[in-house]
Parts: sequence; structure tokens; C-alpha cells
Amino acid sequence: MKVKILVLCTGNSCRSHMAEGILRSFAGNVFKVYSAGSKPAGFVHPLAIEVMSEIGIDIKDHTSKSIDLFLGKNIDTVITVCKQANQVCPYFPMAKDRYHWAFPDPSNAVGTPKELKGHFCNVRDQIKNTFCAFASGYQKGLGFAKPTL
Repeated sequence: MKVKILVLCTGNSCRSHMAEGILRSFAGNVFKVYSAGSKPAGFVHPLAIEVMSEIGIDIKDHTSKSIDLFLGKNIDTVITVCKQANQVCPYFPMAKDRYHWAFPDPSNAVGTPKELKGHFCNVRDQIKNTFCAFASGYQKGLGFAKPTL
């Protein structure tokens, strides 16, 4: 049975979708991954979609969802990726684990289009490093071989 992971941020438009896509790609054999937001933006940011496609992960069909959709569901692990989501995260009684790894919000960045894309790439790479290490450690604990990404 796959471990159900919920990744939360405020808008569910960038960071949580990047983390969801990376975890699905890297450890979809072990995890069933969802993402949501405390105040969903209603869209997935186009630059998040673009920078994820550059590493071979397609999130264009992801949708921005409210955390309310997951209340009362059997979630095993909750991971918040921003300070605000961590502060308002409700209690998930079935969750055995809860982690908080804050990443800068690339949608708040300012600059030229090239600079904005650079911010998204930097955050994507931080998320990739963190979530791949998490998945790898989890899989090693279960005796799985580390998949490549």
C-alpha cells in the first residue's frame, strides 16, 4: 500500500505542485502524492509548469485545490512548504508524520522574464533536492533501490 502524502502551501500554484510532481516522478511506486493550499490561487503558475517540464516532469494537468478537500481523508504524511501553510495547517488525525520545509515563493519574485524564470528554477531545484532526499531515505529504509530522476 502506498504512503499518502499531502503537500501544502498557501496558494497551491507553485511550490506544492513542484513537490508533488517531483515526488510522483521520483517515488510514485511508494507514494501517492497530493497537493493543496490554505488559500488556493485557482491556477497552477505557468512558469512552474515550464520549469518542471525542463526536468521532464509534466504538471500541466494539475489543478489548484483547497486543503478542505483532504480534511477527514486518510493522509499518512503532511508536508508544508511555506511558513503560512505551516501556521494554519489543520490537524490530520491519521497522519503519522508532519514535516515543514519552507521554500521562497517564486510567484512573489520581481524582475525581467529571464530573472523570474531563474527564481522558479532555483526554487524548483531546492524542492527537488529536498524531496528527492526525503524519498530516497524513505525508500532505503524500506529496502528499495534508488530510482533515477
